[in-house]
Amino acid sequence: MQDKYDIIVVGGGPAGSTAAKWAAMSGAAVALFEKDREIGIPVRCAEATAMDDLKKYVEVDESWFATIIDRVRFISPAGIPVEVNLPIEGVVLKRRILDNDLAIQAASEGAEVFTKAYVHSVEFNPGDYAKVKVKHIGEERIVKARIVIAADGVESRIARFAGIRTQYALKDVESCVQILAGNIQLPPNRIDIYISERWAPGGYVWVFPKSSCSANIGLGVIGNKIKTESPMQLLNKFLREIYPDVASIATVAGGVPVACSLKTIARDGLLIVGDAARQTNPVSGGGILAALHSGKLAGEVAGKAIHKNDPTISTLKEYQLAWDKTVGKEYRRFYRIKEWIQTLPDEYFDEMANLLTKLKPDEITLSKIFKLAVKNKPSLLFDVMRVFAGY
Repeated sequence: MQDKYDIIVVGGGPAGSTAAKWAAMSGAAVALFEKDREIGIPVRCAEATAMDDLKKYVEVDESWFATIIDRVRFISPAGIPVEVNLPIEGVVLKRRILDNDLAIQAASEGAEVFTKAYVHSVEFNPGDYAKVKVKHIGEERIVKARIVIAADGVESRIARFAGIRTQYALKDVESCVQILAGNIQLPPNRIDIYISERWAPGGYVWVFPKSSCSANIGLGVIGNKIKTESPMQLLNKFLREIYPDVASIATVAGGVPVACSLKTIARDGLLIVGDAARQTNPVSGGGILAALHSGKLAGEVAGKAIHKNDPTISTLKEYQLAWDKTVGKEYRRFYRIKEWIQTLPDEYFDEMANLLTKLKPDEITLSKIFKLAVKNKPSLLFDVMRVFAGY
């Protein structure tokens, strides 16, 4: 580990590794610090994403894929199933392999990758190097950087060191828990989404196949709706009723932002990416594609700032502007849709399911489902139409 770098990235998830890769490609001296002993562990993700969108950011490797998805089945609170052909090709990933490979790509471009490197303090000095205090394999170090990229997850500490408020309102974060379930038989090409206040208040239960006999089963509960039962208790209740014979091979839990992006994601000497910047889809909670998008933007802009010898907001604001005009704009629409959907009672979803089952299977689309969900909120129809344009 050197005493000084142009850019230090804190966090080795998809956003951090992608930022490190693109920054290193510019010729900047880049270090990536990951607090865990191995990148990709533990996996805190349901692991589903869209294949075509993934290909926009990386050259995909088949070793990343557990199953290919072309159908989604929604199950209403009363147990009414509605099955839909996906307008895009989906995939359930092997995140451990994906994350590891993204870090290898960053290293291949010249980034220096350090695991068991816990950053416990950053002192930002406008116009000068930031001082990053890191404990690496038991040794305390102070490493300087002209730009720090915060990719350290929900409620980013690195952003807080710069004076940015990263705490969430309870209504904008989901408490999630998931098991890797064995002894289960599912169609490998279909994901299931259960909607019910009884199991996942304000959120949903997901069942994503990982193989012919295993699946990720989890749920998210919106923060202000957690009452007497914890998310783990709710998941156990769901499993007892729907999948009583599954074996729990592994369990993970964590918070998932379902908010608008942070208003400030760029400052002198600082860029914030991925979950740290609340860059997740507010409806689904999915964040892989947003992480790759923001990581690429941040890495490119940081590299340009180093090349210009100007790591101030005058150059770094390009990242904020680019995010706000692209995915950030789309996610603001999703946030408005999420806010409305969370007000709907279970009876509303049962009514929707009954109406949809009267249609021919090829007439049911994701766009139609969302338009039906907001039928009593005409002001949201434009948002839905823009979100699903082309689908």
